[in-house]
Amino acid sequence: MSPVIRRRGEEFTLPSKYLLFILTIICVGTIVITFNTSIFTGPLNSFAGVFVVPFQKGITTVGTFLRDTTDRLSSITKLLDENERLKKQIDELTIANTNLEQEKYELTELRGLYELDALYEDYQKTGARIIAKDAGNWYHTFVIDKGSDDGIKTDMNVIAGGGLVGRVMDVGPDWAKVQSIIADNASVSGMVLSSSDNLIVSGDLEHYRQGYITFSKLVDSADKVSIGDKIVTSNISDKYLPGILIGYISTIDDDSNNLTKSGRLTPAVDFEHLNEVLVLLDLKKDYGD
Repeated sequence: MSPVIRRRGEEFTLPSKYLLFILTIICVGTIVITFNTSIFTGPLNSFAGVFVVPFQKGITTVGTFLRDTTDRLSSITKLLDENERLKKQIDELTIANTNLEQEKYELTELRGLYELDALYEDYQKTGARIIAKDAGNWYHTFVIDKGSDDGIKTDMNVIAGGGLVGRVMDVGPDWAKVQSIIADNASVSGMVLSSSDNLIVSGDLEHYRQGYITFSKLVDSADKVSIGDKIVTSNISDKYLPGILIGYISTIDDDSNNLTKSGRLTPAVDFEHLNEVLVLLDLKKDYGD
């Protein structure tokens, strides 16, 4: 409610904002006088204690609050900056760790290829990286980054990991397409390493879902072949060089004709995780001559 001022028969209302301004000026003036003079002694000192001192305390409290708030905001800003710096550092460390893991994986894979190279030291070889593959989880057909410019030819054998991967089906200047032994239309003339009995290994993507492919036409009249025996490429194969490990027998069944046997074969190569391969530069037809 604004105060009413009367003056010789007329009155007018003083707006509240002006009243507040006037009171503020009075309070400030009082504070100045209190600090610089001794006017507020005696009775006036009691007045100052009742009205001025609480006002001063209020101003001090507000100032302290503003200073503390400013300090807190400054601390929060510093913490936010530090948080951003730490996030950036974590990102950099994550990238570095990923690169180290990748290098470790590649080193392990290259060490495996080196050991494989030593295992088949009689054959000339060149390393290649897989740059594309057909749809699906497995490398049943894929493309490598070496081609005719690097001496790659059709029907050259490809190995990796534990042994035989497949053979080259098509060649370009700087690429080659490889069909693996697990592909549906792939077949390899194999041999039981322990008994020299021949058989046919057939690719089957449906079976490879359970981790195996099949073999057939095994003649084992002496019952020498057993589960776990190694199967390698045979001497009579027209496309594959002899003695390359294909896999291991996991099951053996007698065929209905009672003359041959068939069963399942666990490949020596993990066809779900391939990145680097070795291409054997010798062709079977040249090797046999």
